[in-house]
Amino acid sequence: MDSFHSGLSRRSVLAGGAAAGALALSGAPAFSQVNWKKFAGTKIEANLIKGPRGETLAKYHKEFTDLTGIEVGYELIPEQQQRQKAVIELTSGSPSFDVVHLSYHVQKRQFEKAGWLADLSGFIKDPSLTEAGLSESDFSAAGKSYATDEKGRLLSLPWSVDYFMLYYNKEMLAKKNIPYPQTIDEMIASSIKLTDAKNGEFGFVGRGLRNANLPMWASIYLGYGKDFIDDKGNLLTDGPEAVEATKQFQELMMKAAPPGVAGFNWMESQAAFLQGKVAFWLDGVGWAPPMEDPTRSRVVGKVGYGVIPKGKMIQASPTYGDGIGVVSNSKKKEASYLYCQWAISKLMGGRLLQAGGGVPFRNSVLDDPEVRSGVKMPKEWVDCVVGSAKVSKLGLPVIVPVTEFRDIIGAALTATLSGADPAAELKKATEQFKPILERSEKA
Repeated sequence: MDSFHSGLSRRSVLAGGAAAGALALSGAPAFSQVNWKKFAGTKIEANLIKGPRGETLAKYHKEFTDLTGIEVGYELIPEQQQRQKAVIELTSGSPSFDVVHLSYHVQKRQFEKAGWLADLSGFIKDPSLTEAGLSESDFSAAGKSYATDEKGRLLSLPWSVDYFMLYYNKEMLAKKNIPYPQTIDEMIASSIKLTDAKNGEFGFVGRGLRNANLPMWASIYLGYGKDFIDDKGNLLTDGPEAVEATKQFQELMMKAAPPGVAGFNWMESQAAFLQGKVAFWLDGVGWAPPMEDPTRSRVVGKVGYGVIPKGKMIQASPTYGDGIGVVSNSKKKEASYLYCQWAISKLMGGRLLQAGGGVPFRNSVLDDPEVRSGVKMPKEWVDCVVGSAKVSKLGLPVIVPVTEFRDIIGAALTATLSGADPAAELKKATEQFKPILERSEKA
């Protein structure tokens, strides 16, 4: 019995309205209003990223074919190569695929500007194409923001999300009678108190490496209630809030983190936390499984999982994710949409979550008690995921030159870890990036 069915009974799958795929497994008409066989005999092609999401679809794709009669050809390609291949083919105007897997935090603006994605707004409202349990209101705020364009059109279906959260060592906090911080200021103060460098103990660890450090910095900056760019297209990365957030980032990393943190990415940060000598680690929810693995972790049973504390103005969890969409010039849009719908269904979302392969954007999956009962991670982790969804906010600006943004602003952040002035570094970086952004918008 697979991991999904060990957590969900046949009754709950049918009663809960698990999406396309439930019919094939149960043999019962879970969604009689949707004519799943309407496009039987059609063959579609899917361009997928090799990883937990794409591999989960590949593992169960026969269920989709049994349900719909639609044959699916697919490629599973490593992420960087998949992004390149997708863009090259879409730019040519004659892509070999009907369905495309996209990384929102890198590709959203690029795909929208180029017009590469079909408008799914009508499909999701059509009861003959969409099961009753699927609606835009079921997506987290960040998921809906990622999937819709500035005109409000739904151009893809949100699939899997990565929220930033705060890992903490319960034992280290208890020894000094320090509670879980309610604000970013408290987190910084507690991190400094918990640091005893002479004994190799540190209050905090996080990404200091250029480019990789943007999400960690954003966990502080977004708490000021500001975005990276205002509604007129002006960069806010050298504004007063950005400067103050950078001062907090600088203090936290220079006073409470291990030596060499300016070169840390998530791997080094995770490794430090797993050794049991770090109190707080700020990073994505997806890095949690090793915490509970006794072959890799010295903190099994000691880890707490918390929603990022409130910033100066709001509580915000930087959010990153991927989606799945139909290519705008596909001649098989409806059949391709059925495949996308199945990919993000409650059935497939439950499988993904329980296997630790991703966190669905759909609230109904996260809120289902039987889905949650089958998750291998502690209940506190699941609660953290649900809580983070409620305060989710996009962790990067929706622009084409995302990589350049991360590189340039990230270099400024790294420079502050050597004592450079935050205001001066951010001003220089913002001025450097501004013409790059302007050229991208005119292109």
